[in-house]
Amino acid sequence: MSSRSHDRAFAAPKRDASGRIPLIGLDLAGMQAALAEHGLPAFRAKQVWHWVYQRGAREFSAMANIPREARALLEEHYSIDRPGVVAEQRSADGTIKWLLGMSDGQQVETVFIPDEKRGTLCISSQVGCTLTCKFCHTGTQPLVRNLGVHEILQQVMHARDVLEEWPSSGAKKSASGEDGRDLTNIVLMGMGEPLYNYENVAGAMRICMDPEGLAIGKRRITLSTSGVVPMIERCGRELNVNLAISLHGTTDEQRSAIMPINNKYPLEQLMQACRTYPGVSNVRRITFEYVMLKGVNDTDADAQRLIGLLRDIPSKVNLIPFNPWPGTVFECSSNTRIDRFSKILTDAGLTAPVRRPRGRDILAACGQLRSESRRARKEAEVGHDH
Repeated sequence: MSSRSHDRAFAAPKRDASGRIPLIGLDLAGMQAALAEHGLPAFRAKQVWHWVYQRGAREFSAMANIPREARALLEEHYSIDRPGVVAEQRSADGTIKWLLGMSDGQQVETVFIPDEKRGTLCISSQVGCTLTCKFCHTGTQPLVRNLGVHEILQQVMHARDVLEEWPSSGAKKSASGEDGRDLTNIVLMGMGEPLYNYENVAGAMRICMDPEGLAIGKRRITLSTSGVVPMIERCGRELNVNLAISLHGTTDEQRSAIMPINNKYPLEQLMQACRTYPGVSNVRRITFEYVMLKGVNDTDADAQRLIGLLRDIPSKVNLIPFNPWPGTVFECSSNTRIDRFSKILTDAGLTAPVRRPRGRDILAACGQLRSESRRARKEAEVGHDH
């Protein structure tokens, strides 16, 4: 999908603290419209687009094929700033977690997970979350606001900066990623519910998927939802990215107790939305995330009910050992119980790997994001006051 092939132009984001208009987050048509306000022609906007999304330019002065006068005008009226890095933590397993500061002072966490054959970037779509899933650390804090298109993209661009790889910058060769890249995949599994910020998520993903933009193919992007049923079909039809469902329960009573969204969109509606998800097939399956909670959802009967729920849906089940966080009342199922659960599923013909936790030591694993950084800042403030 190229920005030239669709006529959806996103309005320029609000001016930043310096009074300039951020260009990151604009598709090509939007960038052309924004630059035209100061007399820059469409071909010049395309050059800027290339520098921003293909070369990863962080300063207008780096745009060598743009005249000095035009660069000065760009510098005066527009910005291509990255988010501030409040903190960076590196796990013993190679995982990197960044706490990124937005222009209004809000902060989100972004996690890069390197593997032997791929590198996955887990990005956030909201500051905080409205869903209050009981086992999720992010769910312990209220929703502050949605992230803008530019703020979602800035997470990807920051990771590429750190990894020193851009599609047209002679990126270093990598032993882990394909095509010489470390960052090969994006998962919308960070803070927030992506389908409650769909328009901005969609705008960002279109630029990610554009071969003349960030050039990350749709088969390498996975959107994870807790089950916002009315938006699932639209997401598949418009974006056609991979779908992951945060399931975590096999009955309405059980799931509603740990995921209140199930009261609004119960399992029957959710499963029907999955059956009709555009493009789903045995080749392109839906991933169901299932966190293993001791004494809550990990019995043999749960496994059998899960088999029944997914019987007619091309699917893969990711079994996730619960990742503890300060103050949680939940415990992780034992390794023996998790292995037993997995065997029941695989014996029934399902693909059900146990997902190895990554970044646990820096609270970067599934369900651990954001609140620890917030807690640490509060503790630092208390210490400073004393």
